[in-house]
Amino acid sequence: MPKDGAGGPGRLAGDPRAPGAQGDARDSRTGLCRMRLSAHKESLTASDDNPGMDGSTAKTMNPFPGGGGMAARMRAHDWSATVLGPVEAWPAALVALVGVALQAATPMALYWGAELAVLYNDAWTGLVGDKHPGALGRPAREVFPEVWHELGPMFARVLAGEGAVEVQDQRLVLDRAGAPEEVFLTYSLNPILDADGGVAGVFNVAQETTGRVRAATALVESEERFRSFAENSADVLWIADPDGGRLEYLSPAYERVWGDRRDLVMGDLARWAALVHPEDRKRAFAAMPRLLSGETHTAEYRIVRPHDGAVRHIRDTGFPIRDAEGRLRRLGGIAQDVTEEHAREEALERRIAERTAEHDRVWRNSRDLLVVVGADGVFRAVNPAWKAILGHDPAEVVGRSFEEFIWPEDGVVTRTALSYAATSDDLTAFENRYRHEDGTPRWISWHTATEGDVVYAYGRDVTAEKKRSAALHEAEEALRQSQKLEAIGQLTGGVAHDFNNLLTIIRSSVDFLRRPDLAEARKARYLDAVSDTVDRAAKLTGQLLSFARRQALKAEAFDLVAGLRGVAEMLDTVTGARIRIVTELPDTPCFVRADRSQFETALVNMAVNARDAMDGEGTLTLRLACGVGKPAIRAHGPEPGPFVAVSLTDTGSGIPADVVERIFEPFFTTKEVGKGTGLGLSQVFGFAKQSGGDIDVGSEVGNGTTFTLYLPEAEPGEPEGGGQREDEAVADGAGQRVLVVEDNVEVGRFATQILEDLGYGTTWAANAEEALEKLGSDGAGFDAVFSDVVMPGMNGVDLAREVRRRCPGLQVVLTSGYSHVLAQEGSHDFELLQKPYSAEQLSRILQRLPARQV
Repeated sequence: MPKDGAGGPGRLAGDPRAPGAQGDARDSRTGLCRMRLSAHKESLTASDDNPGMDGSTAKTMNPFPGGGGMAARMRAHDWSATVLGPVEAWPAALVALVGVALQAATPMALYWGAELAVLYNDAWTGLVGDKHPGALGRPAREVFPEVWHELGPMFARVLAGEGAVEVQDQRLVLDRAGAPEEVFLTYSLNPILDADGGVAGVFNVAQETTGRVRAATALVESEERFRSFAENSADVLWIADPDGGRLEYLSPAYERVWGDRRDLVMGDLARWAALVHPEDRKRAFAAMPRLLSGETHTAEYRIVRPHDGAVRHIRDTGFPIRDAEGRLRRLGGIAQDVTEEHAREEALERRIAERTAEHDRVWRNSRDLLVVVGADGVFRAVNPAWKAILGHDPAEVVGRSFEEFIWPEDGVVTRTALSYAATSDDLTAFENRYRHEDGTPRWISWHTATEGDVVYAYGRDVTAEKKRSAALHEAEEALRQSQKLEAIGQLTGGVAHDFNNLLTIIRSSVDFLRRPDLAEARKARYLDAVSDTVDRAAKLTGQLLSFARRQALKAEAFDLVAGLRGVAEMLDTVTGARIRIVTELPDTPCFVRADRSQFETALVNMAVNARDAMDGEGTLTLRLACGVGKPAIRAHGPEPGPFVAVSLTDTGSGIPADVVERIFEPFFTTKEVGKGTGLGLSQVFGFAKQSGGDIDVGSEVGNGTTFTLYLPEAEPGEPEGGGQREDEAVADGAGQRVLVVEDNVEVGRFATQILEDLGYGTTWAANAEEALEKLGSDGAGFDAVFSDVVMPGMNGVDLAREVRRRCPGLQVVLTSGYSHVLAQEGSHDFELLQKPYSAEQLSRILQRLPARQV
């Protein structure tokens, strides 16, 4: 029983699954064995040592003929140790059959005696695998224990005289390579008769069919899978002979798709041809020569179904089916019903056509400019709106660069926008001007998108909008100017009214002072009135300068927590006993850098405003928050800060919404005549703005008002040094030389006069240039310079800088009543005396100056 390395289901003799199996001893294989035994028998030379077939023993013979490996092994084997015994004692029939087997190329084996001792040839060794050579001479039961339950009954039948057994493709699981292995065998078991007609042994001729059985099984499984796929496929599968003249297979889907019976077209291909749409037959039949030549080919055609006349679209793909040697054996194909696909494609084509027509209508009828332009700036296409908007016929524009139509000043912005659009996937938007055919500009607002190497642009004519916007801007500007003039009129009227009142007091007092008979007591009273009125005028001027943000602030860093505690005590006096002051202050210091005096004045002004709103009775809450952001206030955006927020909240009547917007205007007041100037909140507004902050207000009629002053938070500053007290005695000038620089003649004469009265030596210069000339290169002969700030040509601050450069030890005092220079830049560490000033104030500041080091 040889091996060929394959496996599969087997069939036993007598098994209904094994056609051809039989137990007749007269089968062909048995006849073959007997024929070979007879031939071998005749070749033996009978002698005294060579027994005949009757069982006599011959003395001389060659029981193992041939040069094969098994013949040599048998000659060398110790047979006396086996159930067969010494060779000399073997029956002649056994010797004869062993000789036949050893010289045969077909796998053969002998099973002798009741133990069925195994003898076999070279061709049979492949069956037992690693059981060889141990199987030689051993009982069959011991050689094949794993399958003896299948083989044993068949051997028993043969030994019992029931005749030969033949088995086709029997499946056995043999242990022949150290592990179970499935094999398929076709073999015969033939009886070997002794002289008495009894069965002395079994002669076995075998052939392993594992490969063939497995190939056949795989083919059957493949055919079953194909049939299952074909029977359930929605497409029509067909197989034809290599000449294409006859269908060998047609799947059931044919009847659903074609609406025709399979058996009719299987027997008559002309019927299939007749179902093809007449207009498509030529195209459908043209594929046949290509298929017959071995090419794969796809053809699309229509069929007309016979039972309902419906037209279906078919996509038929044919291909060659070749054997292992590449020979054409059959033609195969798949026919798909693509009617719905065609319907979708036709619908899509209709939609595309409709959409194209819509786009064409939009392109033709758009009132805006539509453009396709290359990255080189050359127009690829423009719509008819160019004629209506810019006066240019589209045919005149296409193929030309935008540079020929752009307004000259807008070339750069257009080139930049086109370059960005051509190299970026982002949508872009910009505006430029194109030149109309009549030479006038037209403003176009563009939006672009890029695809490939072209830019698609949509442009809207915004010329009219631009004109309306410009007209609106002019109207708004005119309104603002009108409002400014109204505010200026209100301001000048208020200033004139208040200064007239002040001048009335001064003039009346001066008239009385000129009387020679005026008593000393009355003279002193009028002098005090003049002095007080000047102070009131200076305060009024300071409020105006604060609103105008032109006052010279003396900024310093100070702790608001400590400062507000002192202000709260002062507010008790300002607001009166019936108003309760509540403070909500943090425990840690909080610093700002501002003019302390102006800050306190701002708080007093807000407190007075709150007092009047509460009619002298209520609660005023003073709060401080540090490190906060400044919100959006009156169209100014928010700022992150850090800022400090000082809030005063009253329980008064509140401010109507139509009044809130005007409360910071100078001389605007809702109080009765004589109850207020309307400059208090203006001072707060100006101080906040000039200090880098702002003031916000929130109010609800009947529920009080909150004013919040925002100032930039600062790092802690150095402690203040002590200064000279106002009540200190005025010291004499002791002959110090002062250069007075003043462009106003009256003020210059007055300043030099009072300095001389105080004991100073003075020289007067009308401007900065003259002063530098008098100073020379080193300022010799002068101890100080006293200069106005606002002068024609070089101002006082620039003069002071130059003096500091030329004469480092020479001190400079600046004076001003109104200076945008000081308001914007500060005093640059020079001493500053505010106008109007008194003789005593001028003397004190000069006395504080350190002596010049020569």
